[in-house]
Amino acid sequence: MTLACIVLVGPSAPSGALSAGSLPVEAVRDVVPNRVMTWNLCNPCEMSDVDRAAEIAKFAPQVIGLQEACMGDVERIRIYLESLYGLVYHVEYGTVLRSWGRCGGVPWSPGGFGQAVLSAAPMTGHVNVEYPDGGSEDRGYMAVTTTVGGQRVRVFNTHLAQRRQEAVRADQTDVLAAAVARHDRAIVLGDFNAVPDAPELARMWALAADTDRQCRPSPTSTCKPTTDWQSKFDYVFLRGVVPLDHQVHPTAYSDHHLLSTDVDPT
Repeated sequence: MTLACIVLVGPSAPSGALSAGSLPVEAVRDVVPNRVMTWNLCNPCEMSDVDRAAEIAKFAPQVIGLQEACMGDVERIRIYLESLYGLVYHVEYGTVLRSWGRCGGVPWSPGGFGQAVLSAAPMTGHVNVEYPDGGSEDRGYMAVTTTVGGQRVRVFNTHLAQRRQEAVRADQTDVLAAAVARHDRAIVLGDFNAVPDAPELARMWALAADTDRQCRPSPTSTCKPTTDWQSKFDYVFLRGVVPLDHQVHPTAYSDHHLLSTDVDPT
């Protein structure tokens, strides 16, 4: 309890908030069992975790894939989701960096930075893989098995190399696609840092479809942008899973939009 209180009144609390008890508490709600979400949290990075939790709670997904996430921020978001909205999640981390500059902590124990998956159902088979070449910064993917829409599904979460590193992303996608191909039912969440018709995404398109039925690897397709600069970089790739509906939600708390989708695992 003491730890929870320390976390809740930490530096990510909104200005003027003395404690979580001073915040408006919405009615307890349940997660949507067939809904998944992906969101790159950073840029700007120093944002309120209370506000981030509120954005996630609008959709109450069963599974959440976060990228550019500090472990401390994820834990605070998780606590706020439970204490303010009644949304209870398990968590697994896909840390690729220990970064004091990004995530704080003490010099001998800096905060972990990378991916995270939150799931309302327990997760098994967690793996964390760093790509052989991360490009300008270490990058990787994580994977877990959990329940979505009443079915066991392998869920991947990744963040590929930054823009203007096409060859590096192509190699990273080869590694990721080889892992995804081993599963008949898979959901791949993440920030791929590439538009749909980028050649480096060809391996993923050969395995899975995007949740946006109108989005294809073609310059003439209609893909909703998922970033403030009007590009689609964020994907929910589905393999053996049928998309039902999706929403792209711009937010003031990141230059990436939240991408939420309801699915029907077959």
